[in-house]
Amino acid sequence: MIRRTVRVRGWLSLCAIVCLTALVISLGQAQEIRWLRVGDLQSFVTDIGVEYEGQPTTGNSNFLSWPALYSIDQNTLRGRLLWIGCKNFNDPVEKKLKPVKMIGAGLRDFDDRPNQIFVQEITLVGRSTHPTVTVDNASATDLDQYDDLDELDPSLPCDRMVRVRFNTSIGISVTKKIMAFASSRHGNYFIHDYVFKNTGIYNRAGAVQSQTLDSTWFYFGQRYAFAGVSSSGWGSSWGAFASCWGHTTLYHTFGEDPTSPEYTHAGAPMRGYISYYGPSPESNQSLLAYAEDWGCPDFTGRTGMLGSAKYAGCITLHADAGPANSADDPYQPRTTWFIGSDIQAMQSSGSSQYDNLLMADRYSIVTEGHPPGSYDEAVGDGNYASAYGDARRQNALQGQGFGPYRLAPGDSIHIVFAEGVSGISWEKGKEVGGNWLSWKTATAQPTLTMPNGSTTTDHNVYKRRWVETGRDSLLATYRNAMDNFRSGYTVPLPPPPPSSFTVESGGDRIRLTWASNATSDPHFGGYVVFRSRGTVQDYRTSYEKVFECGKSGVVHEFNDVTAIRGFNYFYYVQSKDDGTQVAGTILYSSPFWTITATSSPATLQRPAVTSTLDSVRVVPNPFDIRGRFLQFGDRSQYDQLSVYGLPPVATLKVFTERGDLIWQKEHTRGTGDVLWTSQTSSGQIISSGVYILVVSTPDNRSVIRKFVVIR
Repeated sequence: MIRRTVRVRGWLSLCAIVCLTALVISLGQAQEIRWLRVGDLQSFVTDIGVEYEGQPTTGNSNFLSWPALYSIDQNTLRGRLLWIGCKNFNDPVEKKLKPVKMIGAGLRDFDDRPNQIFVQEITLVGRSTHPTVTVDNASATDLDQYDDLDELDPSLPCDRMVRVRFNTSIGISVTKKIMAFASSRHGNYFIHDYVFKNTGIYNRAGAVQSQTLDSTWFYFGQRYAFAGVSSSGWGSSWGAFASCWGHTTLYHTFGEDPTSPEYTHAGAPMRGYISYYGPSPESNQSLLAYAEDWGCPDFTGRTGMLGSAKYAGCITLHADAGPANSADDPYQPRTTWFIGSDIQAMQSSGSSQYDNLLMADRYSIVTEGHPPGSYDEAVGDGNYASAYGDARRQNALQGQGFGPYRLAPGDSIHIVFAEGVSGISWEKGKEVGGNWLSWKTATAQPTLTMPNGSTTTDHNVYKRRWVETGRDSLLATYRNAMDNFRSGYTVPLPPPPPSSFTVESGGDRIRLTWASNATSDPHFGGYVVFRSRGTVQDYRTSYEKVFECGKSGVVHEFNDVTAIRGFNYFYYVQSKDDGTQVAGTILYSSPFWTITATSSPATLQRPAVTSTLDSVRVVPNPFDIRGRFLQFGDRSQYDQLSVYGLPPVATLKVFTERGDLIWQKEHTRGTGDVLWTSQTSSGQIISSGVYILVVSTPDNRSVIRKFVVIR
C-alpha cells in the first residue's frame, strides 16, 4: 500500500519561537492516507477526517473514481468538508465564553487546521487478503501497493474498511469508518459511519475540559466535479475546464419532508441528494449548444464518447434523534442548502477558529435549514449553472447539517450515510455518444432507441434521456445501500474471488489458471473471464468476455488461442453465484481482485527458433509512425517494434548507425519474439534514422539486422 505523506509548505521566521510554532504546524499538516480499491468505486481516505480540495494525491487533485475499471481518471469529487459547531462554548484557550465555536477540516486545507484536528489513528482493515496475481512469474496487481492491510478481521461486515479517529479543539472526539464492498451489487458506494462523542479533549496533548455543548451541529459538504477523463489533462481534452472543480455541477435534494417524500424504499422515505454534470458554455467544444452538451460528448475528437454521463451523491441511512435516543430521526439532516464554495466563509486564507465573525458566518451556513428548492431547480432547465444570479450560491457544493444536539460530557451522536456514484455503463455511453455524433455531423442516421424502447429522430433528446437514466441508477444504488445497512451488513454476497490467478504468455496461446477456493461457497455458480487489449489507465479500453463456465463442468483454466501477436492483453476472472440469492440477478466478485496490472501485460509470443539465427527479423521495417494506427489501432501506447525468429536465450542490443548502444535486453523466456517500445534504455523515444540490431547467443553465435525508423 502507498501510505503517502502530504506536507503543506510551512513558513520561516528569524524568531526562534515562531520557528518552533511553524514546526508544530508542519508536523500537524502531515497526513497519512489509505486506499479503498476493491470495488468499482475507488478513493483514498485521509487521517484528518475529510479529503480536501487540491490535495496533491491524484493527477488533477480530484478523486472518487467511477467506473474505475476504465481509468483512475474517472474521478467525480473535488473536495469534502466537515464542520462541527456549537453555541456558548467556554473556550479553554481563549479563557472566555464564546457565543459560537466552529472547527473542522475542508473544503480546502488551511494553516489553523492542525490546531483544530488532532489525529489519533488511521487503519486499513480487511476481511481477507487480496488474491495473488502473477503474469509471467511476476506480481501483476497494484493491490500489492495499495491494499497492504494494517489489520485482518475475518468478521468484518464489509470487504474493506478505513477507520479514522481524531480529537478536536471543540472537545468532540470523532470515530469515522468508511466501508467498501467488493460485490457487483454493492461495489459503487461507500458507507460513512461517524460517532461524535463529547470527551472534552481539546488539544493535541490530550488535555480535557468537561462542559455541555449547546446547539451542536455536524455539517458535511461535498463538491462533486464530473470532468473525469473529458478533462484529464486540465483542459487539454474535450470537456469544460471549469468542470474540473465542479463549476458546472448541479444538485438535487430530496426527502426534507418525510411526510411527503419524493422517493421511498420499502415503505420508508429516502432523504439525500444527487449531483450531475450540467451543460457548460465554457467547454473546449464551445460550438455545442446547451441541449447538445448533456453528458459532455467528445465532439471535437469525433468519437461522441460521453465523458460525464454519471450521477453522484449521498443518502442518509441513520441520524440519532438525540444523545439519549438512538432511534433514527427522519427529519435529519435539517440543513440542506447549497452554498457557494468561493465565498469568504469557505476560504482557507485566514481561516481561524478565533475569527468570531467568520465562525459566526459558518455557523449560519450550518444552521440555515432547507431552501425552497434544489440547486438545479433554482438554476432552471435550459440555463447554465455558471449564470446563476446569487453570488453566494455560485460554484456550489451541497451541504447537509445534522442538529441541533445538546451533548453533556460523555454523550455521543451516531450518523451514517452512503455515498455512491452510478450512471449508464461506460460501454453504453460510447454507443449513445457515437449514435448522437452520427446524427449531429450528418454522417449516418442509426436508429435512436430511447430507454423506454421507443425510437426518435431527435438526437439531442435521445442522448439526454439516456444520460438521465443515471438518476434512476443512483437511486437504485441508494436502495442497495439502505438494504445493506438495515440488514446489519448481511446482504447476499457473491462467492469469493479465486485466491490466486496466474497468466502465462506462450508461443501459441496465453494460459490462465486460478485457484478453486470459490467452489466451497454454497451458492457458487461458476466463473467468467474478461480480456482487454488496453490498460486500466486508458479510458478507451474495452473488455470482452472470452470465457464462462457454470457450476456443472467447472474448470479452473482457460487457454486464450484467439490472442494476436503484437498486442498487450489484460485479464480478470470473476466468481459468480448461482442466481438464487437475489431474484433475477447474478452476483459477481469484484474484477479488481484479479485484474492484471498495467505494468504486466501478457502477450502471444512465437515459439523459439533453435537451429538457426537466419530467421531473426525486425517488424515492421521500416517502422513508420504514421502507420501505427493501421498496425495497432488508435492506441498510442503501442508505439513498438517486434523482433521475431529469436532463439530461446539471447542478448539483444540496438545501436545507432554510428555505433552508440541505446538499448539492451536479456531474452531468457524461451520464446521466439520480443517487443520493444522504441525507447532507449534511459526512456527516450528514438528519432528517425537507421539502427542496427545485434542478437547474440551464449554459444557465441550472432546476427546483425538493420532497420529504419521514420517519425
